[in-house]
Amino acid sequence: MRTKSIKQNKINVITLGCSKNVYDSEVLMGQLKANGKEVVHEKEGNIIVINTCGFIDNAKEESVNTILEYVEKKEQGLVDKIFVTGCLSERYKPDLQKEIPDVDQYFGTTELPSLLKALGADYKHELIGERITTTPKNYAYLKIAEGCDRPCSFCAIPLMRGKHVSQPIENLVIEAKKLAQNGVKELILIAQDLTYYGLDLYKKRNLAELLENLVQVEGIEWIRLHYAFPTGFPMDVLELMKREPKICNYLDIPLQHISDSILKSMKRGTTYQKTTQLINDFRALVPEMAIRTTLIVGYPGETEEDFNILKDWVTKMRFERLGCFTYSHEENTTAFELEDNVPQEVKQARANEIMEIQAQISWELNQEKIGHIYKCIIDRKEGNYFIGRTEYDSPDVDNEVLIDATKYYLKTGSFVDVKITEATEFDLYAQPIE
Repeated sequence: MRTKSIKQNKINVITLGCSKNVYDSEVLMGQLKANGKEVVHEKEGNIIVINTCGFIDNAKEESVNTILEYVEKKEQGLVDKIFVTGCLSERYKPDLQKEIPDVDQYFGTTELPSLLKALGADYKHELIGERITTTPKNYAYLKIAEGCDRPCSFCAIPLMRGKHVSQPIENLVIEAKKLAQNGVKELILIAQDLTYYGLDLYKKRNLAELLENLVQVEGIEWIRLHYAFPTGFPMDVLELMKREPKICNYLDIPLQHISDSILKSMKRGTTYQKTTQLINDFRALVPEMAIRTTLIVGYPGETEEDFNILKDWVTKMRFERLGCFTYSHEENTTAFELEDNVPQEVKQARANEIMEIQAQISWELNQEKIGHIYKCIIDRKEGNYFIGRTEYDSPDVDNEVLIDATKYYLKTGSFVDVKITEATEFDLYAQPIE
């Protein structure tokens, strides 16, 4: 018989999945701290909260494995209680309760008050922007909206996150000010679709007005835009990007595919021609912009011809940043009704081929940076290098700038001008300008 731990209660929050989950965990931790609870992030604790991802197969597998790992620790008496929240729990709660009953309780994505109650805490409505950030101190995510109204056939996000709900501008400004007071210099704006921001609250696409307010926050020096949808893109945002130095010349716009037949089946509401024109318009308006996109290969019915169209287009468009996923057949999405008829090995081979093309493009673009000077933010020190980023790079997914820590001393969280001396496909080597 296992004995209860005699440790004082310490809540360990474990975050899996995307930046939106990182944000949600930070809000949860802020609430717990305000309730006087001892809370840590991915360290030792006897009460475990696992914030799961349920987006695609690999993410679901990681979430389930993490839950099972802590169930085993509970059996061994190493932890006392396990609570599971987030997208996997929202989507599969009845199945999880049946298959993994040793978890104390499961909560969905909108059940923060109930989760807090289970942890012996009250939900404090007055806490606007009171978060415990888990990112390096110089940047933080700012979630400007929850959920999504888009009908994309392959995507389970609306099933897990619900309809699009924008946060009011005044609340986001308060949150940004609090982050700035804590030393945050870069805001990374996230939502399932940034371009939809404000339609529910203000009856218009209002991202530009939000940005006009955020650039006025003292202490914030960079604002980065993540996850824009290509249909109905508010071009006034680009006018603002062009004239406002605080808004990074950077846009993350997941395009998913380019073959017209696949785009139609995906319910993306756009075409090869419209998408290509949009990217060309972006580059004409803001020539120095770095565009990041993500693609899906192996979607049901994707033929060799569809894939060749995508491959040729990637070669032609020369995106500064690009990631590629293999299609995941997700139940309760409209694409689930289609036959998942591209074999997994073909999906993987196609993804590898796209990434090989992109690696060459990235190498060529990075070679052009040698000898040039860039403003760089220093995120951390790792081994013998200080690791930084330019305004054209987002954390975790893009280029990093490596500066020899045996030769130079830099302060993490600071901005520094650097000269690029060498470059590989995905890394830049630099020395500070003294």
